[in-house]
Amino acid sequence: MSELVPGGNLPLPDGMLTLRVPGPFDVSALVTGASGKVGGDADFVFYNQPDAPGVRLRGDTLSVEPARLRAGAVRVTVAVSAAEPGTPLGRLPAAALRVSDRQGRPLARFEPPRPGPETVLLLAELYRRGAVWKLRAIGQGYADGLAGLARDFGVEVSDDAPAPAAPAAAPSDLTTSAAPAGLTAPGAPASGPTATPSGLTISAAPASGLTAAPAGLTTSAAPASGRATPGAGLTAPGAPGLAVSSAPDPEGCLALVNPARARAGAPPVVLDARLTAAARAHAVTMAEAGRLATDSRDGTSLHQRITATGFAYATVGEHLVSGPRTPAEFVAYCLRTEQARRTLQDPALTHAGLAYAIGPRTGDTYWTAVWARPLTPENLARTRADVVELTNRERGRARLAPLAVDPRLTAAAQAHSADMVARDFYSHTSPEGTQPWDRAAAAGSRRRTIGENIACGQRSAAEVVEGWMNSPGHRANILKPDFTHIGVGFVGGGRTGTYWTQLFGA
Repeated sequence: MSELVPGGNLPLPDGMLTLRVPGPFDVSALVTGASGKVGGDADFVFYNQPDAPGVRLRGDTLSVEPARLRAGAVRVTVAVSAAEPGTPLGRLPAAALRVSDRQGRPLARFEPPRPGPETVLLLAELYRRGAVWKLRAIGQGYADGLAGLARDFGVEVSDDAPAPAAPAAAPSDLTTSAAPAGLTAPGAPASGPTATPSGLTISAAPASGLTAAPAGLTTSAAPASGRATPGAGLTAPGAPGLAVSSAPDPEGCLALVNPARARAGAPPVVLDARLTAAARAHAVTMAEAGRLATDSRDGTSLHQRITATGFAYATVGEHLVSGPRTPAEFVAYCLRTEQARRTLQDPALTHAGLAYAIGPRTGDTYWTAVWARPLTPENLARTRADVVELTNRERGRARLAPLAVDPRLTAAAQAHSADMVARDFYSHTSPEGTQPWDRAAAAGSRRRTIGENIACGQRSAAEVVEGWMNSPGHRANILKPDFTHIGVGFVGGGRTGTYWTQLFGA
């Protein structure tokens, strides 16, 4: 059974799937097509409407049979809310999702970070990629209940009460971080074994299978007054009526951002034309699609847009937000939510790119803000050293000898991280079939036993080592007594934002 982290993916077997969330919760599901919207009210499955084609809700359990979903359905999003209406989920036990196959065998478990005041949590989604259905862990919250959730997915909601405020969704500095995967080939010679290696842990689908869910502050009916002021925008070719911020700093955002950073003791950020170009391109794709996402419909992620401009980063953060109509509203939103505020005020982030675009159909404003620190030889060395230090700290707690840095293993690990970004894959096995011991040998290593951990999406050395230590397969590599040496690779970019490799040797 796979333990998923937010953004983690898992290929699913054919047939009926069971998704259960025990506890004081109401479970619901939304069936959507390629647009990200439901086809009608019947696509919203909840306690008052427990059945739809291919989906059935009974108590705390959803049964989903992808082959029987209505025509055009490509995604089923699973949400939970408090059984007692209006109760913040932060006051309740953790909402843990358990997924089983048609024989009742457990496939995956996902327990998202504890929410705060939110009353609805987007827990996970089943989505189709080609002919394969996959599960993706989400863990994003809404503050105004099922009505707000339904409206954002296109369900018509009749309510005589005053219209609720726009949902305070989960943190807007989105990541699509996949769960790490680890592999060890005990006793494998540097030239590579002839037998299939043991110890392979598959806890996430390859990065090419990652998708993004709606996130950020959303309003499904922004007023016409939210359109760009005269002279503040331009019309994008091929998108009639799409207003796009044209200035490098749309309407003086940094004049609002940098004082907020100064109050937190962080230095000012400076605008970078490459980050701005990536932000503008991504804002346009969201506005054209009418939905927030870290990937556009052609599969291009915001991080890939950054990489394509030539900006190499050591650290990156982003805000994807819809709803705010002015820079002041946008910055105020980012400062109002904890994780978004941490990104905006992060002293490690030194450069920025900001843009917005207004959708041609709805008039909604879609913001993209990118915050980054450029990659230099010095901070790459520091990042690698931090991973080694934290790894050896864990070995010390287990009374194991520390690992020494091996330049050849480092070269092989760095090359693999770079290769995963360049060729858009996430695996121990390269597209042409080379394995970790092959890469170590090619770098000149003669070590007889090779092990490898990989991860993507984590934003710091501490986060990635913690993730590895929380996964039995990767923890076993870190704490393997026989290993004596280590090499670490890190590259920022690609579909998920960051790619990490640990290569162990003995």
